[in-house]
Amino acid sequence: MGEIVNLNRARKAREKAADKAVAVANRAAHGRTKSQREAADKERDREARLLDGAKRED
Repeated sequence: MGEIVNLNRARKAREKAADKAVAVANRAAHGRTKSQREAADKERDREARLLDGAKRED
């Protein structure tokens, strides 16, 4: 025979794991200092300008 599984406990554990994954993503996105956010924005803008400058005209 197989092991008895409490479905309610399994469901709650699955939801808790999903919530933890969302929390990790939120900490990565919102857990930065203002200078880190501004530096990332500047870098993203610089990369966009670099790509736009390398485009060939149609």
